[in-house]
Amino acid sequence: MAFIAGIQVIHAPASALNNAGMQPGSATENAVVVKALRINGRSYPYVSAQAYRYWLRRTLEQLQPEGWTVAPIFREKKVAYTDANPVEYADDDVFGYMRAPGKSVEAADSRAAFVDATETKETVTRVSPFRVGTLVAMSDGLVQDFGTMSRHEGDPVPHEHQFYRTSLKGMFSIDLGRIGVFTYENRTGFLNLDEVRRQLAETRGLAHDEANRAYRLPDEVRLQRIRALLSAMPVVDGGAKQALHYTDVNPVVVVMAVVRGGNNPFYYTIDGDRQGLARPVLEAFQEIGEVWGDQILSPLYIGWVEGYASEGRQELEQNLETLQQAYPHGVVLGHPRRVFARLAEELERHPEWLA
Repeated sequence: MAFIAGIQVIHAPASALNNAGMQPGSATENAVVVKALRINGRSYPYVSAQAYRYWLRRTLEQLQPEGWTVAPIFREKKVAYTDANPVEYADDDVFGYMRAPGKSVEAADSRAAFVDATETKETVTRVSPFRVGTLVAMSDGLVQDFGTMSRHEGDPVPHEHQFYRTSLKGMFSIDLGRIGVFTYENRTGFLNLDEVRRQLAETRGLAHDEANRAYRLPDEVRLQRIRALLSAMPVVDGGAKQALHYTDVNPVVVVMAVVRGGNNPFYYTIDGDRQGLARPVLEAFQEIGEVWGDQILSPLYIGWVEGYASEGRQELEQNLETLQQAYPHGVVLGHPRRVFARLAEELERHPEWLA
């Protein structure tokens, strides 16, 4: 079992990327608050995993990289769902789904306007092979900003909202052995295919693994879907309040590698300073190489944008030779987008990681 395990940091210089809604009892009666954790009396802003996944899915829709297909969305009264068809749609494969029996006739978006929903004989569910953690601020502090709507006759209408300056850190993981592999085991999360979808898998010529009750896409198609995901993560676009607090949400720091099993040892390699900027913890990098070296299958990839917390990147460059010795497959240091591309290239050379 091989996983891409990593952490990423996005920088929010003056931002409100994920809001919790209106604040009751505010002075203006028109106040928007950001999502935040309350720890020891201090507020730490965060971006929910749901929000980040939405950004990433929309980015993939817009980019349409090779091998990526977007699942149509359907609606029945108060229930909305994707087609839940991972054979046809990379979107359903990578991000998972749950769909109960039934057939929708109402499209919830223009993509589905001329697409019939795949008939569903029994409830199908799929655990997402792509996992992402909440992006949590590395420093506390919220600013309350006041404004008015005054482009009309009469008294201006006051309003207020929160924003912050910090960097936010979170984990991610990609289960390489699950992308493009669809089981029909009758338990929650593993009944990916019902009778209708199994017939489709047979028609499309997917390899049938009877022993593990699974169907498998060709490795080339599976790699395309993984490469598409890796190409979108360093250019992800999204976030709330962009008209007022335009923010680039691309990762400014990423640390990742291919590892055995689903553990993610890299969370403590990056910490925050007093200004909420990322800094490398060299002792943690060194210890992970020594302790987890037998579980790390690829080079360690470190992406760090030049100009962001420059002392951190300089510290890594000055100690790169020492780090190289600590990791059995070496260390790659560069811009986040380049290291994502290097990792995608490495996958091509190791089809055994998809097993």
